[in-house]
Amino acid sequence: MAALEDDYTKAPISEQERVMLDYVAQLTRDATRIGPAHHKELRRVGFDDRAILQITLIASWFNYINRVADALGVGRG
Repeated sequence: MAALEDDYTKAPISEQERVMLDYVAQLTRDATRIGPAHHKELRRVGFDDRAILQITLIASWFNYINRVADALGVGRG
């Protein structure tokens, strides 16, 4: 877990997990740059369309809720 928190690209995870996390990282940085090649790569490592949708929805929801919490000062003393 510590390796994932430190740098997921160096953590001992499967190729499928790494591809998924690369996708989620790009979605978080700039979702407008995600295109068919990203989805093709996810499919290559075994994700189907339903799984890609689920990954996208979950990551997007966490991004959204964290931005809302940050904007409202949730967790700040």
